[in-house]
Amino acid sequence: DALNHFFRTRAWSRVLSMVQRVTYRRRKSFATKSNVVRKVRTPGGKLTLQYVGKQAKRTGCGESGCDRPLSGIKAHRPQELKRISKRQKTVSRPYGGAKCGKCVRTRIIRAFLIEEQKIVKKVLKAQTAEQPKK
Repeated sequence: DALNHFFRTRAWSRVLSMVQRVTYRRRKSFATKSNVVRKVRTPGGKLTLQYVGKQAKRTGCGESGCDRPLSGIKAHRPQELKRISKRQKTVSRPYGGAKCGKCVRTRIIRAFLIEEQKIVKKVLKAQTAEQPKK
């Protein structure tokens, strides 16, 4: 009865229609990260292997200690970055495509505060120089 059940199920149909054997299309014959493949049936009904490229990582902020991905820039592999236009690799602001907006903002504020501090020091020095004269 168990054998009869086996012949009536889908398992038996799988045994009858044996899967086509496929081989790698390139020289590397090891299942590595760079050799990931996907089985694809062509319009002609042939089963072939299609190579899956590595997953791209988004460009990160260049500021030390900040690891945020840059907004407005898509993930690309290094070779792809060479091929695409400059417009796709940058955003229109200072340090666009190199630093994230948050880091640029803190940089600008820091520079402004340093300049303000210099002015305050100069004013205080001028005041101390005037006091002994009076």
